[in-house]
Amino acid sequence: MKDVHAMAPTAGRLDLRRVGVSGIKKPLSIQRPDRVVTISASFSVDVDLPASRKGSDLSRNAELLAEVVDSTATSPVESLESACQAIARELLMRHQYATQAQVEASGTYFRSRGISERRRSFEDYKILAGARATRDSNGGEPELHRIIGGEAVGMTACPCAMETAREILESEFPLLKDPSFAKFPIISHNQRNRTRLLFEVHPGVNIEVDRILDAIEAAQSSPTYAILKRRDEAQVVLDAHRNPKFVEDVMRDLLSGVVGRFADLPDETLVIVETVSEESIHKYDVTASHRMRLGELRQPAPA
Repeated sequence: MKDVHAMAPTAGRLDLRRVGVSGIKKPLSIQRPDRVVTISASFSVDVDLPASRKGSDLSRNAELLAEVVDSTATSPVESLESACQAIARELLMRHQYATQAQVEASGTYFRSRGISERRRSFEDYKILAGARATRDSNGGEPELHRIIGGEAVGMTACPCAMETAREILESEFPLLKDPSFAKFPIISHNQRNRTRLLFEVHPGVNIEVDRILDAIEAAQSSPTYAILKRRDEAQVVLDAHRNPKFVEDVMRDLLSGVVGRFADLPDETLVIVETVSEESIHKYDVTASHRMRLGELRQPAPA
């Protein structure tokens, strides 16, 4: 049969950075310290394409993904990112014309959480992973990088609206000007905050996802929970209003916290943060993102 993919393009002979398949959902079994867990993972798999080829052999991507992921039913992998790494390396073997392969994956992750021991339940989070394999120009082993990350949903309370509301309320209720009310939580508008923290590392560097999720929740005004009774709801609201934050505060506090929480990671580790506040009183959301090497974060802040 004629290999149309290998033919020369009919127009626009350009190298393409990424061509592949996305949104492939697979059950992936992961070996945890005390048990095997199976998550529903969504994968995106692609390689670059030289200007000499009309198309990429996409069926190879889906075939490889099935081979690697389906085998975890009997041989669980150590992590989502290790599965991505294995797929990225093999992609270069099956696409000899490619110089770079990339894999991205996400899945739902559950862990026992609650505002109190009596209210604990399995809360859902998102785990994120990826891998990039680059072909060695000398024909050696490909250079590998992998991404480990997570996303947690919490809440923030707006400090700007809070201070403006305080001024208005102090004019209406002069008693609030008394110094004893300085730390009294004042009403403000709230946001559902979605924050992602990811690390790009070399193979062999492992990061427990619970550490990542704990760091995110510590940077938000308050975590949120599936099970809350009336008094619990009030406690979450009070906790958030005692800790008001802009989306910029979430970003800075998270990056600052990374230094102490991940002291074991090397300086060359790339830190990626993305945070979104889903606004309650505006018809838009507020976002912030940042990336920098861990070594840069460890440098003393300018005076």
